Amino acid sequence: MLKAYKYRIYPDRGQEEQLAKTFGCVRFVYNYYLEKKKACHEEEQGAFSKTGCNNDLNRVLKTEKPWLRDVDKFALTNAVYHLAAAFQKFFSGKAGYPNFKTKHSHYDSYTTNFTNGNIRVQFEEGRIRLPKLGMIRAKLHRSFSGNIKSATVSRNPAGRFFVSILVETAGEEPLSPNEKKIGIDMGLKDFLVDSNGCHIANPRPLACYERKLAKEQRKLSHKKTGGRNWEKQRKKTAQVHEKIKNIREDFTNQLSSKLVEENQILISEKLQIRNMIKNHHLSKSIADAGWGEFLRKVEYKAKWKGRTYHKIDPWYASSQICSRCGKKNPEVKLLSVRSWECSCGAVHQRDENAAKNILGKGLEELGEAS
Repeated sequence: MLKAYKYRIYPDRGQEEQLAKTFGCVRFVYNYYLEKKKACHEEEQGAFSKTGCNNDLNRVLKTEKPWLRDVDKFALTNAVYHLAAAFQKFFSGKAGYPNFKTKHSHYDSYTTNFTNGNIRVQFEEGRIRLPKLGMIRAKLHRSFSGNIKSATVSRNPAGRFFVSILVETAGEEPLSPNEKKIGIDMGLKDFLVDSNGCHIANPRPLACYERKLAKEQRKLSHKKTGGRNWEKQRKKTAQVHEKIKNIREDFTNQLSSKLVEENQILISEKLQIRNMIKNHHLSKSIADAGWGEFLRKVEYKAKWKGRTYHKIDPWYASSQICSRCGKKNPEVKLLSVRSWECSCGAVHQRDENAAKNILGKGLEELGEAS
């Protein structure tokens, strides 16, 4: 099982210069061979394979550009492989045509491979060894055991450095099975309502920091683009974005882990978020909630822990069906209807009723007794 562990690193000035040089060389190699592939296609000279690109890099380009030898060789090779993967996604219809990388994106990264102990993690000393960089101080907040396969070094728009260590491990021990089953209905006022009637409040990180973000963005707009003061303010603005992202990730991580640990079977709707955010009245709130990332975490954590996670059809009318008698009430389709009474006498809170119906439908599809 392959698992990634991400840590923040604190390079010194010399290491920062080496990292900047590596980011630049990786970007140059990627753009160079993207241009070559584009030219070969336009001139109908046949495909330029990733093996051909890598051979040309080592035999020709490094001779013409000797400064490429100053950085990690695996970083350059992986740039070629990433370009090949981008073209593979393009030809399979999963992505658009690869774009040239720009140094103005404020996000940089490169990947290096493990060989002969060139990547080492010293948990007790709080340091990580990387090729061409040596020992770097790191915040090693969790340990791992297994064989290191690769490391991806990145710098985010706020100017902070991170390394993601890819490790081959034996996998996690499955949790002890239990009889608990839960249906999940995602929302905006409440982030989540489950079939047990539990309401989880929405932290709304963007809404909480929106005024501060707007203030920093106004300051940025008054600076001369590209100047020293503009760069300082750009990082301050990026730090607010990072704060919002960290709050959202921490919330979804803790909640997804809690649900997976407590329940044997978890059922939710298969949300079509790309279509939902086309509603301009709700798009900001939906994007702020981070439903897609939360459900993705529930899915892979359930797989790790030996739990069952199932998604039902998004067109299932979970809010309109009475969870007691099964009768459908089309009038409940409007979002403004928060509670309603069925002809059978049952009084329903909209989201709680939907969660119960989601659980029942999911168990039916799984062939489980409700």
